[in-house]
Amino acid sequence: MLDTSLAELPLERLFQGRIKALILDVDRTLLPRHRAELPPLMEQWLRRAQQTMRLHLFSNNPSRRRIGAVAKRLELPFTTSAGKPRRSALRKVLAELGLPPNQVAMVGDRLFTDVLAGNRLGLFTVLVKPVDPQGQPCQRDHLQRAELRLARWIGTRLDR
Repeated sequence: MLDTSLAELPLERLFQGRIKALILDVDRTLLPRHRAELPPLMEQWLRRAQQTMRLHLFSNNPSRRRIGAVAKRLELPFTTSAGKPRRSALRKVLAELGLPPNQVAMVGDRLFTDVLAGNRLGLFTVLVKPVDPQGQPCQRDHLQRAELRLARWIGTRLDR
């Protein structure tokens, strides 16, 4: 769990070479709410990440056009209508990557979809703050805050 957006995720230090691929949520992790353009900071981070590991965009959003536009810009594979936290679409991505779950990380802004989906298959999971139009963490995110409160209330251990 990080107090930052994806654009500030320290790849080298965090994964220390054992993670070979990232499965990335799109809405509010890469793209700000109601936007279709990647913030420049986010695009720079994604291009840096592409140099060292494989990336796959993975969204519950059904819009192939919206998610596909981001994927096309970065020349990345993508999945829409993923049905997170269900595992079936995520299993297909893992099979395509050809990597064991302990070498793949799921990164997203939602605890009960992104993190839960990754945890259900044994992936390394990272919860980031939702992104604003500048690529910075949103200062007010009531949904993520509510999910974290609920998780703590039911006794979930949340490591930072």
